[in-house]
Formats: sequence, structure tokens, C-alpha cells
Amino acid sequence: MQPLREILLIDDSESDNFVHSRVIKKAKVTAKVTIKYSGEEGLEYLKTLINEDYPKPDLIFLDINMPGMDGFEFLEHYENLEINQKAGVVIAMLTTSTSPVDKQKAEKYPLLCHFDNKPLTKESLMKILRQQFPGRFDD
Repeated sequence: MQPLREILLIDDSESDNFVHSRVIKKAKVTAKVTIKYSGEEGLEYLKTLINEDYPKPDLIFLDINMPGMDGFEFLEHYENLEINQKAGVVIAMLTTSTSPVDKQKAEKYPLLCHFDNKPLTKESLMKILRQQFPGRFDD
């Protein structure tokens, strides 16, 4: 297994961030989990990761419903970042939404590789990692 450099959680829920970061840490798939509590915070963090001293995360878990900038607005702004800021970054949306409209809307974003309901489990994490990072997380 070749661990990821960093996983970024963008979610306004402190309890979800706690649970998700714990799942990630227990799976030992990365040494660094960064948490941002809004779309704005997530974008600002990513904008600081331009040079090699601050490599970008390999994987972002994004919530839909957040105050201020929601997950879909984040994706729209994210698309405008410089190509080197988003190259190789995988984005997965985790949500409590059961609305088929949200799922349909998510499918319109090519940058979004996965859409699933919370909470993140070890099984769902490993499924995403195996699909998005072939060969790195095989048993």
C-alpha cells in the first residue's frame, strides 16, 4: 500500500468530521487529514498549496449542505483554480441528502468521482481508494 499524502475533509459538521477522520486514521491510508468547515475555508486552503512546499491533497471529501458556500458552489469555484492546483486531486461528495435532485446535480460535475451518503465507513473509503488509485490499496 502506498499511502496518500493528504485527505481533506470539507464539512461544517464537527461530529461528521470527527467520525470521518477517525475512519481514515484507523484505515492507515494517509498520515495527514486536514479539516475545513466551509467551502470558503476549503478553497482558501487549496489556494495556498501552489508550490512544492505545500503539496495538494490527493483526496477531498466534500459535503453538500454547508452555510455560506455549499458543496456545489465549491465545485464551481474549484473548477476555476489553476490546473496545477487541481491536477490529480480526487473529489468525493458525502452527504445526508436523500434527494434524487442532488444526485442528478452531482452527476453534472466531471470533477466529482463519487457521491455517497454519510457516514464514511472503512468499506466505503476502501472502495473509493481502490477505484480512484488503482493498485495502491489492493489487499
